[in-house]
Amino acid sequence: MRSEENTTDVEQLLQETCVIVPALNEEQSISLVVESVLGGMPGSHVVVINDGSTDFTAERAREAGAAVINLPVNLGIGGAVQTGYRYALAHGYHFAMQIDGDGQHDPSEGLQILIPLVENDMDLVVGSRWLGRGDYVAPKSRRIGMRVLASLVDWRTKETFTDTTSGFRVAGVRAMRLFANNYPTDFPEVESLVLASRHGLKIQEAPVKMTEREFGRSSIAGITSAYYMLRVGMALVVGSLSKEDS
Repeated sequence: MRSEENTTDVEQLLQETCVIVPALNEEQSISLVVESVLGGMPGSHVVVINDGSTDFTAERAREAGAAVINLPVNLGIGGAVQTGYRYALAHGYHFAMQIDGDGQHDPSEGLQILIPLVENDMDLVVGSRWLGRGDYVAPKSRRIGMRVLASLVDWRTKETFTDTTSGFRVAGVRAMRLFANNYPTDFPEVESLVLASRHGLKIQEAPVKMTEREFGRSSIAGITSAYYMLRVGMALVVGSLSKEDS
């Protein structure tokens, strides 16, 4: 953390930050997520992208103090996040931070990725659960899959990443513009790293704490998780054969 004499700088950074929360049927957790962002990063602006929810996600988010964009149909995580980037740019924010709506990400960790973005002059900083901060534990099969994906992304980008599936990240204006115009739909967390690298953006990982979701069920659990890992891996391999990245 910065010293007390730089508190105003941090306050300014937060005022220039739009926190994007994509959410699908997260009525049980979204209020706490929004309240945690507003409490942990006071001065930041929170926008919940309600991705075609059939429950009270939008109402709970609005009651907690977030702006809400209701998508008429489910676009998936990629479309929801891209909507958030477009919103952040249209409203003049300098930074856009992505936080999941299931409570897995701790908003009080936001400065752990926002400050490195500014101080190291990065375009994109991704929060990694595997860099020694916190005690997140993933099932062995998923951990192996994550390592395989990280290796494939390293191969595609010629850079080193430890947590390619992390949706806890913050983008500067250059990355915001890129993602607002062109954001992957199928496997956005992983493929967006390749996209950003191919466009010459400066990317860094920073250690953050994460927890398992308290409510609901992940869309990539069990057999679905293995299928997801296989499809992402194939997309990365096949994509490496093309002359141009999408």
